[in-house]
Amino acid sequence: MSEGLPMRVPADGLPQRVRIHEVGPRDGLQNESAVVPVEVKAEFVHRLAGAGLRTVEATSFVHPRWVPQLADAEELYPRLADLPDDVALPVLVPNARGLQRALALGVRSAAVFASATESFAQANLNRTVAGALEMFAPVVAEAAAAGVPVRGYLSMCFGDPWEGPVPASRVVDVCKELLSMGCSELSLGDTIGVATPGQVTALLRALGEAGIPTGRLAVHFHDTYGQALANTLAALQHGVTTVDASAGGLGGCPYAKSATGNLATEDLVWMLRGLGVETGVDLDRLVATSIWMAGALGRPSPSRTVQALAGKTPDDARARPKES
Repeated sequence: MSEGLPMRVPADGLPQRVRIHEVGPRDGLQNESAVVPVEVKAEFVHRLAGAGLRTVEATSFVHPRWVPQLADAEELYPRLADLPDDVALPVLVPNARGLQRALALGVRSAAVFASATESFAQANLNRTVAGALEMFAPVVAEAAAAGVPVRGYLSMCFGDPWEGPVPASRVVDVCKELLSMGCSELSLGDTIGVATPGQVTALLRALGEAGIPTGRLAVHFHDTYGQALANTLAALQHGVTTVDASAGGLGGCPYAKSATGNLATEDLVWMLRGLGVETGVDLDRLVATSIWMAGALGRPSPSRTVQALAGKTPDDARARPKES
C-alpha cells in the first residue's frame, strides 16, 4: 500500500472506534456452491483473527440438509480453541437443537436469525414471523441461563424481493420482540441490498423513537446496488458503532437469490481509516487473507480494495501470523 494512503481526514459526528463483526466464515461461506474443506475454514478464521478482527462469526449449527456448506460445525469449532480469549467466535443457532450442539462445544456467544417480513420468514424458516419468534424465545432463554449472549439478526429490514418496501414500523415491532426475549444486540439486515442512506437514517430514527438504544444496534448491508458504504456512513453518523462485514465481500443469501455479496471488510476498513475511525484491523494482513481465500475458492475477490491492493501487500502479511 502507498505510504500515507488513504489520507486521514476526520469528519464530524462519527464514533472514534467501530467494532467490525466479521461474518465471512459463516455468512460468506454458506453461500458457496462447493463445500470448503474444514481445514481451510479454520485457517481462514485464524488469519482473520491475526489481522486484528476480534469478532469473527465462525459457523452455523443449522441442520446439514439446509446449509450443507456448514455441516462441519462440530469439527470446525474445536480447531479454533487456540485463538486468544479476546477473539469472540459467535455462531448461528437456528433452534433449540442447534443451541444444544453449540453449548456442548463450549460456545460463548450465539445468534438467532429472524425476519421482518412474512415471505422471507416462510422461505428461510418455514414459519410465520410470529412463529419464528415463538421458536427463538426458549433458545434465547436457555442461552442466557448458560451465560451465553445472543445476537438477533433481522433480515429484510429495508426491502423484500416478494413484498417490496418494508415499513419501518414492522421492523420496530420485531426488534422490540427480540429485545424483550433477551437478545443482547440486534443486527439490521439489508438482505437484498436495496437500502439508501435516507432510508437507513429514517429506520434508525424510528427505532430510537420507540425506545431502542442505538448502542444495541448493528448494521448489515449487502452491496447489490453499490450502496453499502454510503449506508454504513449514514448509520455511523446516527451513532451506530458495530458494523457487519465479510472479508473479500464473500456471501449473499441462499434464500434470497437477488442478494449479492456482503459489504467487504477491506472496503469498510479503507473508508474508516480515511475518516480517522479506529478498527484495530491490519489492512495489509486482511487483504492478504482475502487474496488467499480467493485462491482457495478459485475466483477473484469482488472487494474493490482487495483488487486495488493485490500485489501491494508486504510479503510478511501473506503468511499466517504466529500469534494466531
